[in-house]
Amino acid sequence: VPLTICRCPNCMTIQLTETIDPAYMFSDYIWVTGTSKGAREYSNIFADSIVSKLTKSDDLFIVEVASNDGTFLQRFKEAGHRVLGVDPAKNLAELAKKNGIPTIANFFSLNVAKEVTSGNGQADIVIARNVIPHVPDPNNVVGGMAECLKENGVGAIEFHWIGKILSELHYDSIYHEHFFYHSLHSINKLLLRHGLSLFDVGESPISGGSLVAFFSKEKRVVTGNLKDLLEREISEGIFSLEAWQDFAKLSFEHREKLKSMIDTEILLGKKVIGYGASARSSTMLNFCDIDHSYLACVADQNALKHNRYTPGTDVLIVSPEEALKEKPDTVVILAWNFKDEIIENLKEKGFKGSVIIPLPSTPYLMEI
Repeated sequence: VPLTICRCPNCMTIQLTETIDPAYMFSDYIWVTGTSKGAREYSNIFADSIVSKLTKSDDLFIVEVASNDGTFLQRFKEAGHRVLGVDPAKNLAELAKKNGIPTIANFFSLNVAKEVTSGNGQADIVIARNVIPHVPDPNNVVGGMAECLKENGVGAIEFHWIGKILSELHYDSIYHEHFFYHSLHSINKLLLRHGLSLFDVGESPISGGSLVAFFSKEKRVVTGNLKDLLEREISEGIFSLEAWQDFAKLSFEHREKLKSMIDTEILLGKKVIGYGASARSSTMLNFCDIDHSYLACVADQNALKHNRYTPGTDVLIVSPEEALKEKPDTVVILAWNFKDEIIENLKEKGFKGSVIIPLPSTPYLMEI
């Protein structure tokens, strides 16, 4: 399937030219949120942040769109609140239920939202983390969030921000699961269509740089932070055609630098492996033509991926323990947005050698 981004000349939203049936991509899903230590730690910060924006903090009902294994809802449940997840991946919905998180195995929509409210009432908090870019019809999802939310409730949409994608060259975040690449302006337009008002914004470490847009049905005082970021998007020209044409040029230059760096390690007689069989690593490996002839294997902590192969580049995916049995000299950290966590993991397992960090911006090599 072609992988091409385009820019709408009317709303200036960056988006894919092709749409793959979401049921094909998401009904059986192998990214598990709880796999990442960083995500687990951030889940506490996220829960505290959104609860602090409510006038009450007890006896809350929280609904999460695309709740995955329930890691983020778990934080609310531990605080004594009532929670409900909705996720299309049946395997993950079952996993969440085993962890005590009630979950509806379905794609969230306006119709599903009506089912939720008819059985549970409206929610104090509705969250959609790292999912709005994943849906071909975001209006249906945001309309459902509006249906679920109480008049005095708070909603949150977390999304990989195009300002960060553009400035730090996150071309690896462009893949078929991401139909749209959002700005605060495009999220605000979505919310306004459904009677929702953006009032604050926060930052998230997820995906190497995300924003969390906070909204409500009732009009609330808009924070200075939100005003500043909206103005910054305009002043930095992140919607312009020229900015994205430059992004394309820099992506091709990055490809040559990264491939040359790995070539040098191999010519020096070093054994090279990858770490992190993420969706974004598939974009990077395929775009850069880095396959099994370059990498002996790819390490990943997610057992669901073990003994499979990277799509298109045919590198065997194994556990970190198995990967280190190969006695690698150099590790390419493909899931670079988790680089601190991965480097810590490598050190704990006794690895000493070189690591290549492909992004953000430009690839570099360091010794650990």
